[in-house]
This record gives sequence, structure tokens and C-alpha cells, in this order.
Amino acid sequence: MQVGMIGLGRMGLNMVRRLLRGGHRVAAYNRTPAKVEEAVRAGAGGAQSLSELTAGLRPPRVVWLMLPAGPIVDEHLDRLAPLLAPGDVVIDGGNSFYKDSVRRAEVLSARKIFFLDVGVSGGVWGLEEGYCLMAGGSREAFNLVEPLLKTLAPPEGYLYCGPSGAGHLVKMIHNGIEYGLMQAYAEGLALLKAGPYGEVLDLARVCRLWNQGSVIRSWLLELAEAALSKDPGLDGLKAWVEDSGEGRWTVQTAVEQAVAIPVISLALMERFRSRDRNSFADRLVAALRREFGGHAAGKAEGEGE
Repeated sequence: MQVGMIGLGRMGLNMVRRLLRGGHRVAAYNRTPAKVEEAVRAGAGGAQSLSELTAGLRPPRVVWLMLPAGPIVDEHLDRLAPLLAPGDVVIDGGNSFYKDSVRRAEVLSARKIFFLDVGVSGGVWGLEEGYCLMAGGSREAFNLVEPLLKTLAPPEGYLYCGPSGAGHLVKMIHNGIEYGLMQAYAEGLALLKAGPYGEVLDLARVCRLWNQGSVIRSWLLELAEAALSKDPGLDGLKAWVEDSGEGRWTVQTAVEQAVAIPVISLALMERFRSRDRNSFADRLVAALRREFGGHAAGKAEGEGE
């Protein structure tokens, strides 16, 4: 099958490689020419513009976007729409907010262009292991692009989730769950490290042990084992945890639906907290303890007695 790939970042370029391995023909475009050249070396056709990309595809054309969520997606869709024809398919494989995907599908539908929102999970491991794909949109369009999904995913690794927005909603909640899982592992391992046996416990080996039949085994534990094996104290890392936006949208959606998700919500709050070591809130708590109970308050970093 033939597909045009727009966005050749860490995931997009590896998806191009996996599609090429599966026998598909890929035309690649990126605003940075060096990435296009890299895709060409892998066997893809290169395009220097969106018009060149679409002109080289046979109808019904399939164009797959792997772009950061937000205005950049709308900018590309605005430029793509006049270049496409009824029956063509646009896939957004980025981490877009599901309500944006519903809106975009409606806009393209007026031109009789199909829009699929496909949540993609797998990270840098997807090239070899395959990508978990969560698709929303027209069933007709899904059936048309299914050969691509089958190549990208491991066995049973893709699903038609429902109408427009469903794919990105499922991916959004997936990422929210990921926040909670990572926070739980982090807190548990931190407690072990700080506990009475922290000096003798090999946390990498603990992670490996837990993956041998325990109820909390997971791929994330495998990654924790790998990270701790390389740097047991994680001293080479800065304690600053970004959030991609999907955690925020998950909490926002929970508020809208009045569904309690305390673990995911607190995991998001902890990410915010990680960015402020000497936070005002912590200083205020220390001050209050000092005021009501005479408890000693620590000095600010760099401040002497």
C-alpha cells in the first residue's frame, strides 16, 4: 500500500522504516530536509513540500501526520485540504485532544475527505516491537488503511474504537493510566531505597524479580530495571518530569464527566511538583509548623545559620 508520512520525529521516522519493511511504499515529508534525506536512505520517496507529497500519491490517497498536538496539526490540515480529493484519508497519529479530532473530522468531512484519529503507543521501541494503535473515525476509512495498521502493530495490536475522537480518547486515557503506574512504581521504589534495607537492596534486581510472575509485572518494570542497572542512584538525571498534555486532558475530562480519578490526578500534580524543588507551598507548610508548634524550619538552599 502507498502512504505519505508527514512528521519524521523519533516515532514518525521509525514508523516509516517499519512500513517499508512491510512492503509498503512511503513518501516522506518533514520541515527539516535532513530528516527527509534520512527517510530516503531508508528506502522512502522524499518530498520537499506538501504539494509534492500529495501529487506523488495514487488516489485514494492516504496521508499520515505524526506531529505534536496543537495548532501545528491544524496548520498542516489547512494546507493539505485543498491538495486532496473526495475519498482521500488523513490520519492524525499524534497525541491530539480527542475533541479537536472530532472538530477536524467534521471540517474535512465537508470536503468528503476522511479523517482518522489513531492513537499510537510504543515509543522508540515500536520499530522492532510494533505499535499499539487505537483508531477512531469512519469504518470505511479504517478498512481502507487497515493494511498499514496491521504492518505497524504487533499481533492483535490495533483496534477500531469507534467514531471520530474515539481513538484519541482511548489513547488519552491510556496515557493517564501510564501516569498513575509510573508514579506508583516510583513511590514504591523510593520507599525501598529510603527504608532500613536501602543500602543493601539492588533495586534493578527487585524490578527483575517483580517481573517474574508477580501481579505487578509490566514492561515499565523492565524499563525501570534497565535504567537502574545503568545508574543505580539515577544521579545522572534531573528531577524534572514533563507532561505531554494528555494527563491534563484526562483530568479535565474526568471533571467534565464527574468520574473520580484520584490516582491519575495526583500523579499529574506530582509532575508539576517535580519542577519546583524549593516550592512556596513547602516553605509555607514549614512556616505554619513553626508558627503553631515551634517546629524547626529548614533554611533555604545556600543560607547559613
